[in-house]
Amino acid sequence: MTLSLDTNLKIEAATVPLVATVAEPEPLFRLARAPKPLAETLADVQATADLPLNQARTLPPEVYTDEAFLKWEIEHVLRPGWLCLAHVSQVPKAGDFIKLDLLGEPLVLVRGKDEVVRVLSRVCAHRGADIMPPGYTYEGQRPCAEAEGPAGCGHARFFMCPYHFWSFDLEGQLKAAPEMQQAEGFCREAVHLTTFRTEIWHGWVFVNLDGKAPPLSTQLGGMTEDLANWQPADMKVAIYREWDCPFNWKVLVENFMEAYHHLGAHSQTFQPLMPAQDTWVETERAHYIRVNLPFKAMPAPNPAVDFPTISSLREQDQRQMSVFLGYPGFLLFTGPDRLFWYRIDPLGPDRSRLVTTMLVPASVTSEPQYAEKIKAADQMLIDFHLEDMRVCTGIQRGLHATGYQRGRLSHLDMPVWLIQRYLAARARGTYPTLDRPAAAAQR
Repeated sequence: MTLSLDTNLKIEAATVPLVATVAEPEPLFRLARAPKPLAETLADVQATADLPLNQARTLPPEVYTDEAFLKWEIEHVLRPGWLCLAHVSQVPKAGDFIKLDLLGEPLVLVRGKDEVVRVLSRVCAHRGADIMPPGYTYEGQRPCAEAEGPAGCGHARFFMCPYHFWSFDLEGQLKAAPEMQQAEGFCREAVHLTTFRTEIWHGWVFVNLDGKAPPLSTQLGGMTEDLANWQPADMKVAIYREWDCPFNWKVLVENFMEAYHHLGAHSQTFQPLMPAQDTWVETERAHYIRVNLPFKAMPAPNPAVDFPTISSLREQDQRQMSVFLGYPGFLLFTGPDRLFWYRIDPLGPDRSRLVTTMLVPASVTSEPQYAEKIKAADQMLIDFHLEDMRVCTGIQRGLHATGYQRGRLSHLDMPVWLIQRYLAARARGTYPTLDRPAAAAQR
């Protein structure tokens, strides 16, 4: 079956840098909004989220533009949540690592010599230096060529801080600290890089920064049944791209989840294949959303583009795509032969870093036409994502404008309404459906 998209946004994949930007220039400035008390904004979120879907409207603009609201989200939504960082296929061997920054935390995700994947702080336990600053390398560390990933991925036998050459093993334990023999009571065995709570769920590596979240298996247990037939733990990341996004992280999450915009932004790409009016949202859950996007007609297989349909999928999942949001920001888009995974990291109220990836079954990587199919898929991913980048950039500018009005939501905006209910629940210290009745499925 073919998922080829007919679009006028053609660009050569080979010319696209790893970190991409929206095609049109960003506006020179945005109008500044007068600050509003955080308590007032949170009360507005609560009142808005309590509206039924047939009366629903958009949230106040401060939810997407205000520094104080972002700080509240970091403290009450993001740091307490499970945040997906990578897929295990990106660190296939002991010593493989990915360097990344998340919500101000310098991190390194590494597969240890014991084969356990951990998330460690990059902050040296001596004087607080970043043990992996930009451009720094040493004997025993090299770029990692085996897996798709960011420029910060590599392979190491150990980690060494450039400041005073303190070195740590792959599990974060201090191994050497030069000239510390006169430090009374210094115990090398007691020194360790901070380890963050980490869990692997169906092959994806999650971190919980505050260390207090309920087990991931209890939060995403329902998604296990939804995704098990794809066998994502055995897949490989085949495409990886980073995007510098001039918009709030929730603008992207809302756009990703609602199919209403197929009518406009994707009128020549997704709308003919998965019409907006045919999409529907499942029953509200405490920790995730699923939206079903049935095909208008079953596309004919195209051996030049498609991989074999995953044989273990239910017939329903072979005849549609689905989008998932595992709160707060785990974004998945399923196809009959592949998965798309997005990671969105807030960098400020008006800026985010987005990672877009595509995963395929490991078995297809040996196909003779694998490279050509990946090139075509990369072009497709670029094409439809540029459509999203343009509208999301426009939304963020509009949120600052004097002419901004809070609009009414369509029934096709139900995922946006559910995200509102999630934010309101987190402000109450709980999760959706735990202290309010669950919203019914649209079918």
